[in-house]
Amino acid sequence: MAAGEDSDPSCLFMVSAFLAMEPPDVVLSFARELCGGCITESVQSFIWRRCISKADLKWQGDYMRRFLKKLIGDIESSGGVVLDELYEQYTSMISLQDGSTNSGNLWILKTISFLFPDESAGISSCLTSKQFEVRLRCSTNMLEGDTGCSIWPSSLFLSEFILSHPEIFANKCCFEVGSGAGLIGICLSYVKASKILLSDGDFSTLANMKFNLELNDLSTGDNTSDNLVQHKKVHCICLPWESATDEELLGLSPDIILGADIIYDPSCLPHLIRILAVLLKHKSINSHTHVSDALPADTLVCANGTGGGPVAYFASVIRNEDTFNYFLALAEESNLRVTDLTGNVQDASKQDHLISVENKGVDLVNCRIERHILFLLGD
Repeated sequence: MAAGEDSDPSCLFMVSAFLAMEPPDVVLSFARELCGGCITESVQSFIWRRCISKADLKWQGDYMRRFLKKLIGDIESSGGVVLDELYEQYTSMISLQDGSTNSGNLWILKTISFLFPDESAGISSCLTSKQFEVRLRCSTNMLEGDTGCSIWPSSLFLSEFILSHPEIFANKCCFEVGSGAGLIGICLSYVKASKILLSDGDFSTLANMKFNLELNDLSTGDNTSDNLVQHKKVHCICLPWESATDEELLGLSPDIILGADIIYDPSCLPHLIRILAVLLKHKSINSHTHVSDALPADTLVCANGTGGGPVAYFASVIRNEDTFNYFLALAEESNLRVTDLTGNVQDASKQDHLISVENKGVDLVNCRIERHILFLLGD
């Protein structure tokens, strides 16, 4: 490992994958790239310094144990020498496995890293010109229904889209439907949206969202009246889709509506479409730059809207074709025009979709993607 190891893309990717608690095989694949296919002692030393010694066992204990077991097994199977520090750490964690440190812990702390390339030197160069990290407390208790406290693939894609095109969201009032862990809101704050409205219908999800905002230094104090919590231009709103009134929705008056991975439950789709129809047909009092003016034509092909109403971006995995077709049918009934934009943003596989739904200059984006941990942003 050279003196400039921190600027090596594989080093950055490996550390970021570890912080995001990706499967150990993913982290080790980057480690092998550093020294031609094997995990040398110098690579082990780097992993120890940058990953293991800095880990917080309160949040990463279970993951650390699995990672060390995989790392040591990989080195031994290839005939390599394992550093004493790795053995000692793994032994200590085995002895604590049944202890109180991590027993019953249903929460983990992930760090999502967005790496911006040095445009002046090219994408293949060092990626240290700018780095943005988001820390998120997530639930591991999926079987009990804590889906809103998890990070879903589409929220990562939508975050990348926001950070790649800050000119679309800067100085705009942005409203997210089903905000979950709060990743989208944190990214909107980073690109300087003028006002950020995050909503969810589950109180435990809202509590975790507030925790994550504070974790990322977005808290300015609480205003508990009317279920509203303020965070430096960020507001967390309890908004169950089925009970949201038109008056309540029109009072939000967003320029941009967002959503990630929320098109999966057929019983909820009529309520979602009603919310979108109310918001998208409402003329915003703020000026709006249409996305076709903000992005090059060869980057994103937009619906041919002529109005100046709100614009919406939605990202979602198509898990069930019937459910997605039901969404399209409901959108058509509400006079929302749908345009597939997938190929203009990324290479689409058979079921990958990026769509635009339009009403008087309104765009709604929907995309299926694979899970990403690292994002290489910029031209």
